[in-house]
Amino acid sequence: MERNDCAQLDNQLSKRFIALDPLGYFVIRVDLASSELVVEHYGNTIDEQGLARDPESGEVISCRKSGPRTPSAVLRGRTAKEVGIALVEGDGPYLLSHLDHAMYLGRELQKAEQCLRNGNTYEQD
Repeated sequence: MERNDCAQLDNQLSKRFIALDPLGYFVIRVDLASSELVVEHYGNTIDEQGLARDPESGEVISCRKSGPRTPSAVLRGRTAKEVGIALVEGDGPYLLSHLDHAMYLGRELQKAEQCLRNGNTYEQD
């Protein structure tokens, strides 16, 4: 499959419906100063319309930056594998409940690791 065909397929697959994880969402960033991936977890509740709401205020969580929230957990690691293992192995409690969410995080962590290795800017999808 050619690169353009792969990009079209990826774009098409990105348009499918994905239910939000009721355990919350993650913000991934690259900390070049410490040579680490940083993963912040934020809790949310999902209402009957499928909207994510701040568990404290009840307000709908915007996809755009709407104000500071405090992460419920912060994980740091040097590789995607190190952070991924911290997310899904051990005694828990686990911060994600959907397999598609875990797959998404794995892809994003790999992208972030590549940016860390190459000194590039990382932008989460």
